[in-house]
Amino acid sequence: MSNDGRLGAGDIILAFLAGAAAGAVAAVLLAPASGRETREFLSERAKEGQDRANEMARQGREVLNRQRENIVSAIDRGKEAYMQALSEKDQA
Repeated sequence: MSNDGRLGAGDIILAFLAGAAAGAVAAVLLAPASGRETREFLSERAKEGQDRANEMARQGREVLNRQRENIVSAIDRGKEAYMQALSEKDQA
């Protein structure tokens, strides 16, 4: 948890994964299924969890790339404004 009392994205993802694991354990313990069926079930759920994690990672990378582009653009605009202000000062 972050210092200001709010949950960060990492905290939420960790809580989600812990809940998914606890749910899988409860399902295995309570479901009347054969060992083979249980292994198949767990394998499917693990694959689904991996797919979700990969999608979350992809979305996170997209957000970071957009933010990086915004920062680079802001820096470039700041440099241009600075250079324009210098040239206007020199002309005055």
